[in-house]
Amino acid sequence: MSETAARRRATMVEVAHAAGVSVMTVSYTYGRPERVSADTRARVREAAERLGYPGPHPGARSLRRGRTGTLGVVLGEHLTYAFDDPQATRFLSGVAGVCADHGMALTLVPITGGPSDVDRVTEAAVDGFVVWTTADDDPVIDAIAATGLPAVVHGGPRRDGLSFVAVDDRAAAEAVGREVFAGARRPAVLSFPLDRDRISTVTFGAATAGTVPDAATFRVTRRRLLGFRDAWVEAGGEWSQVRVAVCSINSAREAEELAAELLTGPDACDAIAAMGDELALGTLRAAARLGFAVPGDVTVSGWDDTDAAAPAGLTTVAQSLRDQGARCARIALGRPTSTDRDAEVAWHLVRRASTRRS
Repeated sequence: MSETAARRRATMVEVAHAAGVSVMTVSYTYGRPERVSADTRARVREAAERLGYPGPHPGARSLRRGRTGTLGVVLGEHLTYAFDDPQATRFLSGVAGVCADHGMALTLVPITGGPSDVDRVTEAAVDGFVVWTTADDDPVIDAIAATGLPAVVHGGPRRDGLSFVAVDDRAAAEAVGREVFAGARRPAVLSFPLDRDRISTVTFGAATAGTVPDAATFRVTRRRLLGFRDAWVEAGGEWSQVRVAVCSINSAREAEELAAELLTGPDACDAIAAMGDELALGTLRAAARLGFAVPGDVTVSGWDDTDAAAPAGLTTVAQSLRDQGARCARIALGRPTSTDRDAEVAWHLVRRASTRRS
């Protein structure tokens, strides 16, 4: 057997014998160094290096401490969504900032809608969870609650025993709906997915359009649809008049295709309220390609006030997803500020040229 191979097999007992100390002293040297004198620590480290002992396994140390030093973020999306979607990126930046401030690691736990999701979540070696928006019927929510670990759900769904952070989506949708639907005759909504099936579709007619809010199992989608409905009914319209185009993901490319469908034909829409700025930007591209003037021919609104919203002249709902991510992380780590305990999350309407009819 080579000397290198022998070193790989060195144990804590062998290090203790070589250093002339107890096994507990070796353990303290790595796990609680303040309980060991500097000379003894140096002797243990020298023996460990000579024998090729790498130190206790990180998982074993975590079990002894009863913590992992890691916060888990459960994404109800494909893993690449965390890097491609500007809203998700801002939210995760807020979470990561808090983790960095407190010396915590961050683990992304993607869920795919498959049967392995529950196991992936319950087996995650984390001290708590932050859950990105998912559907009411997503089994990972109950699985997270069953772990007994601190958990915060962003956007929805709401569950007893789990903390919750979100803007008042219905009130915000009503506010921006009043703006974009003012003076409209044929309004439309460009929507996030209704449920975990994520089917892209355009609904037409009273029976279909009228049931859309009730069909949405994503709380954010449902609440925003209800707010847009409130705004249109308040203006004297009927919800059955409103077309709802559902995107499978938060994609400007997909939104452009659906918006083109809304803007053509004998019943072309003259107002489109989008549930995200990405969807609104796709709508603006479709309008430009078809030769529609904004807001002269069609008014458009978005949501989130991303960096691209102002240059595009986009009316939108402003909220700080970075701040919301930080709030979620602080609550999950048991270190909330007085502001974090407030029920309300700030948002405000930003009026720009995309809804200002002449």
